[in-house]
This record gives sequence, C-alpha cells and structure tokens, in this order.
Amino acid sequence: MKRQQGRKESAYRLEILERVPAFTRRARRKPALEEGQLVYYGPTPMYYGVGEVKRVVGALVAVDFRGTGTFGVHEELLEVQYLARIPPNIAEDL
Repeated sequence: MKRQQGRKESAYRLEILERVPAFTRRARRKPALEEGQLVYYGPTPMYYGVGEVKRVVGALVAVDFRGTGTFGVHEELLEVQYLARIPPNIAEDL
C-alpha cells in the first residue's frame, strides 16, 4: 500500500468497512451499543479507524480508537448515530 504524504497507515484493513453516511436511514436506527463492542465512525472509517466502546451515556458513546485511523484519534465522544457496529465475520478479516 502506497502511503500518502501526511496520512498515517492503519494496522486495520479499513477499506473493507462499508461507508455509512450519518443521515441515511440505516445510521438513524441508533444501534444498541455495549461496552467492548468494536465500532467505526460510519461516514468514513479511515478517519477514526476501529474502536472499542468504553462507555455509553445516553446518546453519547465514548470510544477508544487507539490512534488506528488517519486522524490519530485516541478516545472520542460521539453520538450513537455516527457509529457503525463491526459484524463478527468482518472483524475477523480486519
């Protein structure tokens, strides 16, 4: 994989994750997330990378991304509709 200038490569294969725009019907379903689940920032997985749900407080979810995306984010609070769960069969391929 050729590295673009200014972009960090991820250890995860983020290209296999489906893009889920924040305002689509699927994103607005607000999935029930639990601590320990693997998730990604729906609109563009490569920005934040893959993260683990640490806390769910109402509509906000604390996710530990461990710097896996190109933005280098470690922990972030996001609204639930911006997060997409990673199905177990895809998580094995990451």
